[in-house]
Amino acid sequence: MPNLAPPAQWVAAQSVSATVNDNWLASFKEPRLDALVNEALAYNADLRIAAARVDAAAAYLAAAKSPAWPQVNLVARGGGKMSGDSSGLSGVGLFASWELDLWGRVRAAARASEMQYESAKLDAEYARQSIAALLAKGWIVAVEARLQKAQAEVMLASSEQLASLARDRLRVGNGDEYEVAVAQANVDTFRDTVRNLDLAYGNALRALEALLGRYPAAAVAIAEQLPSWPGDAQIGVPSELLERRPDVVAAERRVATAFYRTEEAKAARLPRLTLVANYTSLNSELFVLQNRDNPVFSVGAGLLQPIFLGGLLQAQVDARTAEQLAAMADYGKVGARAFGEVEGALAAGLTAGQREEILSGAVRDNERALALANIRYRVGTIDLRAVEQQQLTLYAARVALLRMQSERLVQRVNLHLAVGGSFQAADPAAASVSNASSARH
Repeated sequence: MPNLAPPAQWVAAQSVSATVNDNWLASFKEPRLDALVNEALAYNADLRIAAARVDAAAAYLAAAKSPAWPQVNLVARGGGKMSGDSSGLSGVGLFASWELDLWGRVRAAARASEMQYESAKLDAEYARQSIAALLAKGWIVAVEARLQKAQAEVMLASSEQLASLARDRLRVGNGDEYEVAVAQANVDTFRDTVRNLDLAYGNALRALEALLGRYPAAAVAIAEQLPSWPGDAQIGVPSELLERRPDVVAAERRVATAFYRTEEAKAARLPRLTLVANYTSLNSELFVLQNRDNPVFSVGAGLLQPIFLGGLLQAQVDARTAEQLAAMADYGKVGARAFGEVEGALAAGLTAGQREEILSGAVRDNERALALANIRYRVGTIDLRAVEQQQLTLYAARVALLRMQSERLVQRVNLHLAVGGSFQAADPAAASVSNASSARH
């Protein structure tokens, strides 16, 4: 990443800690959320796909290492005549060969598969972290939808009381039909809002069930209140990000994979020296074999030197070199995206915290204003429209506050995912990444 120089500290929020929080899920203190995350890890379809890809990469790694060992094959044939064959020839042969990896072609292929396997494991770990983060954010959104619906129900009840008061004032001669009509229209508006929020709440629950691999019945149990604010998070320093986030390290492993593939293609242009050893024993019922020594054992060596293949080998080198450049560019892209996600989550979380304080004050002020408006309406100094307007203003302030409280928690989850913090108490993948990085340096 030649044009991207990480600063000593994050720009959006200064941090002096070089240790990133792990086990961030426990900071929300929601046992039911913990249980749902464990369920998702067991049954989420995307994670099962990622696990299968790791198994496939492990098999490819085993296959890539096999040419480093001697290859032994057994050939056997029974006697008797067959269609088109009247020799009656039978016997057994044992053939062994071992390529001397003089130029490192076999070793390069094995190392490429090893890097590919590590990349698959890191991608799977990042998928696990992403699913945990998605579930936590989905949980927060679902709780918010539940609280939004409850707020609307409270406002519906309040508007029904105002409508009843308007009808009472009309009956005693202090009101008019217009006030009654406006109050009833307000009731109908809040009834529609409640129905709409009920649908949003159900959709939020179904989204959670999709992550869990359950049938989307909108029946998953969630909390009645948003999690309390977990406090400040340790986010480390920018330079740590490139060695900690699984998806970034996976991209670096893909660069290494492409490098070894290029080395393998270059070595394929050089001679191959193979040691061979054969053991054969043949007999025939129809004619006498000319070789008196039976069985026969032989040892030798073979040399294969590509002379002219129409430019095939050089084309393979060029293709692998281009793949290596693409992998390096992708590594830079993934790293830049990771930095952007951290800075974005920091900035959004900081703004959400500031706005939450402002909106909390707005809710308190609007609650006081509505209480005063109700008093003034009861004594006849203002009409019902002023009360209803203040009621709508209070509702909007409460909704905005709830939205910002939820957004602040969502951005906290985004931050944990962005800096590579594990949602579990121990993160074996991160430890292996750290150990591998230490071994390289």
